[in-house]
Amino acid sequence: MKYYLSLHVDTSINLFRKHMQTFYKHYIETNLLRSSSFDPHNNTMPSVAVIVIIVVIKIGITVYVCNKRSKMQTDSLVNDSRFIPLTMVKFLDDMEREKPIRFTSQQLRIATENFTILLGSGGFGTVYKGIFSNGTTVAVKVLNGSSDKRIEEQFMAEVSTMGRTHHFNLVRLYGFCFESSLRALVYEFMVNGSLDNHLFKAKKESTIGFEKLHEIAVGIARGIAYLHEECAQRIVHYDIKPGNILLDSRFCAKVADFGLAKLCNRDNTHITMTGGRGTPGYAAPELWVPLPVVTHKCDVYSFGMLLFEIIGRRKNTDVTLGDSQQWFPKWAWERYERKQLKDLMIAYAVEENDQKVVERMLKVALCCVQYRPETRPAMSIVVKMLEGALEVPEPLNPFAYLYSGVKEPDESLARIAWNGGGSDWPSSEVVTKSTIVTGTPLMRRYDITMASE
Repeated sequence: MKYYLSLHVDTSINLFRKHMQTFYKHYIETNLLRSSSFDPHNNTMPSVAVIVIIVVIKIGITVYVCNKRSKMQTDSLVNDSRFIPLTMVKFLDDMEREKPIRFTSQQLRIATENFTILLGSGGFGTVYKGIFSNGTTVAVKVLNGSSDKRIEEQFMAEVSTMGRTHHFNLVRLYGFCFESSLRALVYEFMVNGSLDNHLFKAKKESTIGFEKLHEIAVGIARGIAYLHEECAQRIVHYDIKPGNILLDSRFCAKVADFGLAKLCNRDNTHITMTGGRGTPGYAAPELWVPLPVVTHKCDVYSFGMLLFEIIGRRKNTDVTLGDSQQWFPKWAWERYERKQLKDLMIAYAVEENDQKVVERMLKVALCCVQYRPETRPAMSIVVKMLEGALEVPEPLNPFAYLYSGVKEPDESLARIAWNGGGSDWPSSEVVTKSTIVTGTPLMRRYDITMASE
């Protein structure tokens, strides 16, 4: 259709030019050349007339063409809008909203009512509740630190990681603000707060049941597996703990707080460390012993420690308990090694219908906290074991290094445990296959799938 309109315009212009040329010729012959006042030796008057007529012709042609083209473009837009489905218009709007937004400090002050509703605080910032004019509820994390450099490092760590990730089990970054008066991150609001508030409640009757806790554990594992194995660049979180796991209205787990996170090339299996990271009690041994390099398996260790707290619904370290139970992971291993898991089930009020899933979670936790990073499973394997898709191999003693005179389990034995020991998957599958659901929320909403190579 555009071709025919263009042809019509060109034809009209040519006709207009011919008419103007005919008019000009007729005018010269009848009014100028035959004029009695016309002096053939003085051509000033004809020259001026010719120039005026040419200018008028050019202006007329220009106005005509511009009007025609403007009408064509308007008609084209109107016709296109008629044929774009409403779902496609909504899709394009959603695509625009997928990108992190840069907010002004004024916008965030209005949304948070000048930062009056406090949700929580930590070592890296204070979190406030906010509501935008469109009704969207958000959590605004105002960054603070001992120096501007530390704040900038945390800001870049969170935006560079969360700005490029899209997964159901990762908290979503809506946007940010970076001004001299305010450095803040704007996240989706999680109605049920952080996991630690539910695990360590004084009133045990109001805590989450094991069926839901198992779902939460699987969700956390999926989120970490996505960071390690599905992103274009591997992301190491470095601070997996209950306080950094948020729960939405349906108690679905979302991994949050990427202030210590680091992007690394997938080809580099080891990461150079320039300073300590992680939280004591959750940080892997390689993070607190003087080693220059670590791997992404430090997150696997932290997840194992978190899993112990989910099983016990208590902090791993509790000095108010007897000596034997002060550190829950070691006590749980001793119950497992002596085949006395019944004692654990009774001590922590695990009902009979939950005992199988709790035993599986315990074995997975013991596998995750192995002393040597290379003997810990990949997080995609952790997901499959928690879901029951893979049998959990018999774990080795992860705390042998704590006993004087007890030799640490041989590395080859640990490798046998992963590639044999009752497990029926070959070693190549340990790191190459994953059941993690990928794609952005937008892709899932519109049933978009990635084409396989």
